[in-house]
Amino acid sequence: MNDGQRAVMDPSPWRRAIVPVMASANYLVVAGYLIGPRAEQFILVALFSGLYMASSITRRWILGFSIFIVFWVIFDLMKAFPNYTVNTVHIADLYEWERSWFGIDVAGISITPNEFLELHKQSVLDLLSGLFYLCWVPVPLAFAAYLFVHDKDRFLRFALTFLLVNLIGFVIYYLYPAAPPWYVKECGFDLLKGTPGNTAGLVRFDTLTRTSIFAGLYSKSSNVFAAMPSLHSAYPLLVLYTGIKARSGTINVFFLIVMVGIWFAAVYTSHHYILDVLAGILCAVAGIVLFEWLRKTSWGGKLFDKYVQVISG
Repeated sequence: MNDGQRAVMDPSPWRRAIVPVMASANYLVVAGYLIGPRAEQFILVALFSGLYMASSITRRWILGFSIFIVFWVIFDLMKAFPNYTVNTVHIADLYEWERSWFGIDVAGISITPNEFLELHKQSVLDLLSGLFYLCWVPVPLAFAAYLFVHDKDRFLRFALTFLLVNLIGFVIYYLYPAAPPWYVKECGFDLLKGTPGNTAGLVRFDTLTRTSIFAGLYSKSSNVFAAMPSLHSAYPLLVLYTGIKARSGTINVFFLIVMVGIWFAAVYTSHHYILDVLAGILCAVAGIVLFEWLRKTSWGGKLFDKYVQVISG
C-alpha cells in the first residue's frame, strides 16, 4: 500500500475532523436558529464527533447509525413548523369516524374503544402498557445494533426503511393534522394551538412506578396534533418483518408480542385511535414496499451498495 492509499484508509486527525466539524456546526446553527439551543443538541454533536474521530471502527458505527440521527434531527426540528399552521386539524371528524367504525355500545350510547378501555382500566394493564410503550425506540435500536454486527446489508435495509417510514409519516402529519383521543377528553373539539404534550393514560404507569419517565418524554413532544398515523405502531411491524426476513428465530416471538402490546397500549392509553394504529401499519407496509422498489432501481442499488461498503470498511 502506497502513502496515498494509506492516507485515504487512515486519514490524519485533522482530515477526520472536517466532516464532524462541518456537520455539527451546520446543525447547531440551524437548530439554534429554528428552535433555540438546547443541551441535547450539544450531546448529539459530541457523540457524533467523538465516535467519528475515535477510530475507523467507531466511525463506521456512527456513519451507519447516522440514519437514526437524521430521523431524530428532522423530528426535533419539526417543532419550528407546527402542522396546525399548514392544514386544518381534525378533531371531531376523526373522533366520529372512530366511533362509527369501532364504536362500542354502553348503556345505549356508542363510545370509542379508548373511552371503553378508560372505563375498564386495570393496574396490570397500566404497567404492561407502559413497558410496551418503552420498547418503541429501544427495541428497534437494539435490533439495529445486532444487525450491524452480524449482517450489515440487512442492517442498512432496516435503517433506511425505518427512515423512509418516518418520512412518510411526517408528510401525513402535515397533510392531515389530527388530535389524539386524550385531547378530546381534555379539550373537547375546540382547537387550542398551544396545548402541550400529555402523558394521557401513561401517567398511570408513572404513578405505579413512582417515576416521571413518560412525563419527561411527552414534555418534549414536537406536536400534539400528530396522532395520525401512529408511528409507534409502525416501528414494531418493521422490526418483526425484518426479523422474519433475517430468519432471527425465536426472538421473532418477542417482536410479535411487543408489536401487539404496543398496538393495544396505543389505544388503551388514549394516545391513538384504532384508525391511527391502522394508518401506522399502512405506513410501515408502504415504507417497506417503497424501499424495496428504490433499492432495485439502478441508481438506488448503486447507492445502497456503496453505503454498505462504507460501513463495512
